[in-house]
Amino acid sequence: MAKKTVRDVELKGKKVLVRVDFNVPLKDGEISDENRIVQALPTIKYILEQGGRAILFSHLGRIKEAKDLEKNSLSVVAKRLSELLNQEVKFIPETRGKKLEEAVSALNNGEILMFENTRFEDLDGKKESKNDPELGKYWASLGDVFVNDAFGTAHREHASNVGVASNIKETVAGFLLEKEINFIGGALENPERPFVAILGGAKVSDKIEVIKNLLKVADRVLIGGGMAYTFFKAMGYEIGTSLLEAYKVDLAKELLELSKGKICLGDDIVTGKGFDPETEKNVRTVDQIPADEMGMDIGPRTAEKFDSIIKDAKTVVWNGPLGVFEFPRFADGTRHIAQSLVEIKDQATTIIGGGDSAAAVIQFGLEDGFTHISTGGGASLEYLEGKLLPGIECVDNK
Repeated sequence: MAKKTVRDVELKGKKVLVRVDFNVPLKDGEISDENRIVQALPTIKYILEQGGRAILFSHLGRIKEAKDLEKNSLSVVAKRLSELLNQEVKFIPETRGKKLEEAVSALNNGEILMFENTRFEDLDGKKESKNDPELGKYWASLGDVFVNDAFGTAHREHASNVGVASNIKETVAGFLLEKEINFIGGALENPERPFVAILGGAKVSDKIEVIKNLLKVADRVLIGGGMAYTFFKAMGYEIGTSLLEAYKVDLAKELLELSKGKICLGDDIVTGKGFDPETEKNVRTVDQIPADEMGMDIGPRTAEKFDSIIKDAKTVVWNGPLGVFEFPRFADGTRHIAQSLVEIKDQATTIIGGGDSAAAVIQFGLEDGFTHISTGGGASLEYLEGKLLPGIECVDNK
């Protein structure tokens, strides 16, 4: 069912609560990747242009003990957001209380404030993460309208999404959440065909339900990365010291039978003697992997095999790298497939399902060559599994 968006509500003069996903990586107190901030800008700018009074909130990192508070403050994010918007973002270093309430009351149309990391509330009883009813009610009392634009937490039932939505009259999606619903949800519900899914990453166990769901809707499912070796083992091949989930071999056999030819695995792999960026690099066919070598990447024949399927696709969803792309000598397979998808952008909808696959295409400088790059790793996975996500379900239907 279609969801209401920020376009569907009157914003002028309204106090607009906006749950954003500013859970950005920090290195030495500095933001090392600001993609999630940039992705939220269209929604924030729209609210301000419409005369709304924007009240932003997000989580950042994990809060387990008091020392986590200082290193996970959103103050650095507020500063960067102010620079990107070219206007003041008033930062309130609290999650509730008189100072926050007075700052909200003092906001004028077109002004913006951000309050402190919602997970600071987790220090005492995980009030945010466990959707404490009083906390959600309190945050809802600060605004007139709630805009959820945090797809990265859409698979979690927290006080800052479901809790707020349960206690406010209007809940709508921001532009980023709308994109995730349209692209990932659209690919699963009504894809243009052929629909090709590409799955990588380390573990079969992380993707079991994704594979099962995609086998129902995709025309082909290409499997690479560390998870492929459990499938090779299921096919009777010796895989050396490659990553193996031995307890999932029987399941891999079942999935191969269930797929009725939809699953496509490679013919060759790139191996190394050890998990090391400087280890020697060899290309081996999948039936001739030495006992003392491990798979580190898809091989050139596999890349070409995948290419031949991708080139005719009209919809592609990719989740998980196809090799150890963090090591330059084992990044070729993941880069090759990323480039293949860039080349079909004009004929196909190409979706990167967040997480490490998103990190890879950004590392390669190819992020502008895709229709959509999801901002949610775990949320993308659960969406691809066909699950209902609380952060989407709580948005009002049209």
